[in-house]
Amino acid sequence: MKIQKSSEDYLETMLMMQEEHGYIRSVDVAGHLGVTKPSVSYATKRLRENGYITMDADGLITLTGKGLEIAERMYERHKLLSSLLVYLGVSEEQAVEDACKIEHDLSPESFAAIREASKRCLQQ
Repeated sequence: MKIQKSSEDYLETMLMMQEEHGYIRSVDVAGHLGVTKPSVSYATKRLRENGYITMDADGLITLTGKGLEIAERMYERHKLLSSLLVYLGVSEEQAVEDACKIEHDLSPESFAAIREASKRCLQQ
């Protein structure tokens, strides 16, 4: 099943919030993505319906195994692509922005090749 880019962004952000705060709240996701709370409510409803997240009675979000797998894949792509672009001379701000665009459309084969090539150049 193909997941939408916006859903990948939400899941990746949720993983980042989990790592940063130890918990995931809708308000933090909204702030990080620069979207409204109603937008996050709509997205979380869809992510829950598709089995990517759960929410407890207090509104705290938990990534399911399926959601975590997607979030980790996107976050790995984001970090590696950002680092590589910075290594190539792109400003950090621009590298992060561009990595966010690239990470969704890159095939697994191309990403694997980039990962292997960057091991050589980023370890120098």
